[in-house]
Formats: sequence, C-alpha cells, structure tokens
Amino acid sequence: MPNHAMPAFNPRLTGLSCFSCGTVHDHRIVQGVCRVCGLPLRVDYDISAGDLPLSKLPPRVASLWRYREVLPIATGEVTLGEGWTPLVPAGDGVWIKDEARNPTGSFKARGMTAAVSAAVALGARAVVAPSAGNAAGALAAYGAAAHLPVTVVMPEDTPRGCIEECRLYGATVHLVPGTIADAGRWLHENGPPDAVDVSTLKEPYRIEGKKTMAYELYEQLGGELPDVIVYPTGGGTGLVGMWKAFGEMRALGWLDDGAPLPRMVSVQAAGCAPVVRGFESGAERTEPWANATTHAYGLRVPSPIGGFLCLRAIRETGGTACAVPESEIGPAVRRVAAATGVDVCPEAGAAWVALEGLRSRGWIRPSDRVVLFNTGTGLKYR
Repeated sequence: MPNHAMPAFNPRLTGLSCFSCGTVHDHRIVQGVCRVCGLPLRVDYDISAGDLPLSKLPPRVASLWRYREVLPIATGEVTLGEGWTPLVPAGDGVWIKDEARNPTGSFKARGMTAAVSAAVALGARAVVAPSAGNAAGALAAYGAAAHLPVTVVMPEDTPRGCIEECRLYGATVHLVPGTIADAGRWLHENGPPDAVDVSTLKEPYRIEGKKTMAYELYEQLGGELPDVIVYPTGGGTGLVGMWKAFGEMRALGWLDDGAPLPRMVSVQAAGCAPVVRGFESGAERTEPWANATTHAYGLRVPSPIGGFLCLRAIRETGGTACAVPESEIGPAVRRVAAATGVDVCPEAGAAWVALEGLRSRGWIRPSDRVVLFNTGTGLKYR
C-alpha cells in the first residue's frame, strides 16, 4: 500500500459492544451491526485519567489523529490531513465550526479516515457505501489513498459536484431513484461481493473519526466546551460521536463527572424530520419518514439506524430538536455567507434558522456560547 504503512489497531481498544443490547463483538474481524439486535456497535477503549493529557498535544500534528489514544488505529492510518478545522466567530457568542476545510470539503472526511483505516487493517479488498453525496466523495478519496476499489450508490438527484468528485477519484458510481434509503437497498441487493460496507452507523468506526469534533472544541475553547451545539442531522453520526466523546473525556479527566454538557440541538428539514418527530413525541426510537423531501441533501435520511442514539444524546444533554421550513434554508445560507465569509452548505443554513428561532424564544440565552456546525462546502450545491 504505497504512501501508507499497514494500519495497526490501538492496543487500548478492548472490543466492540452494541449501543442497544450490549452484546460484545470481536474487533479483529470485520463487523457491521450487532449480530443479536441489528443495531450499531460502539468501539470500547481501556482509558482512564492521565491517558491523554492535554500537555502532550501541542507538539502533535494539527489533525484529528492527535487524539490517537482514543482512536481505533495506533499507527499507519490512511490520512489526507483531516480535522482541526477552525472556529470562525459569527457574532453574539456564536462560532461556526467550519468542516468545509476538511479534505473533500466536508466533515465526512473525519469518519472515512477512521473507517477506511480500519478496513485496511482488517484486510479489506474493496469498500462500498450508499450516500447522499459528501460521504461518497470522502470514501472515494480515502479509498484512492488506500488503493482500494470503491463503489458508491447515490440518489440520482444528488448534486452533480458530488457525483463527479467520486468519478475523479476513480470510484464506481451508481445512481438510483429515491433517497439514501433506496441507495442502501440497491447496494444490499446489487453491490460487489466481499466488499466492506462502511454505511453510516452500519460499521463501528466512522463514529470514531466524527467524535474528534468534540475533542477539538475542548482544545479550541481553552479547556472548556460550549453551552450549546447546533448540529444539522441526517444519519446523526457526528451528533452521536460527540456525545460518545463527552463520556470519554470524563474518563480521561478532561471533564468533571458533574460538569454540565453542551446542550445538543438536532436540526432537520421539515420535509424529513424523523429525529424531531421522535423527540417531540417522547419516543425512544425514530420511525421512517414517508416521502422525504429537501434540497439539503445531507438531511434527507428518512430511516436513520442511529435515530435512537440521537434521541438519547439530545435528552441526556438537555438539548432539543428543530425542524426548519424548506423555504427558509436558502435565504439563511446567503445571509450567513454575507455576514461571516463562510460558504456554508444548505444543512448549515438550516442550522442557522434553528439557532435564530431558539434565540428568539429564549431557549438560547444571550450569555450562552454556541457552536454551529457547517458540515460541508456550499460549492458542491452550485
């Protein structure tokens, strides 16, 4: 594998366990979802206070791999320089965490560096995934870096920039009618045999890359976390990943057990809002959303397998969930870009609409420090 040594697993990684039923799985072989209940798996580590002192971090490379004590791969990771994205001030105690600065222009690079590295460590000969757009581009790039064949399946109305990006990196691209759920079904029925499937929360490692967003916030805010995190939510890997990171940060001694956590806000489009509906109804799990529609394509995930984890994260942090009218997303994108110089994606535009509404209702207080995530570049949508 030119340019990269063979990835090796972190010796602190003790295994995989189901987020729902707790069933333990062997991380030394390829795993998808829980073999008992079919729900997502969690990566477990043997960590304690002092294992990742902040004093050791400054000399390290400014990427998400600076947190390798709590990442699945110890050495030889497949990396393109992802992570350590800036916090851009947006006024009135708000910062935009600009994930568009990642390789391939989105936060999906974080998950794919971890997932592809783990797949290579497990002997994968090919990787596949369905995608609403950005994840496909990231998988294509990291697959190319690892010299693995990549197959991606996307809705046929996916922005053209995302489609051509995948082809640029040499991936095999299939376009299907419908949503990412339909792309997943197509892949299950027609995908190449023996390829490792790195679908959202249907493998355990993408969440590990995404959780580093929380570690970075802690460092960037001087050893503290924000009061509120506003997060556009499709599959929810980033939301769940940061929630997982909070628990790890307590184990590492970065956070006191009684310290308040950031209130997590899950933002969805009104045309596809299964997490919001589940939150508002008091349900423990999300239900599939019929006839999902939105041009914020990353939010068009009608059946998130990790919906129950999103609901846990929101409730355990005292957060909330908001559905944003489609008509307000585009104007918000232009409003934010003109005010901050950040070329935000429609998903972040939806998050900004939610932030404005929560502030006007008093749910977000004037004294709150707020981080809003721009999950990708707006360039791919034009």
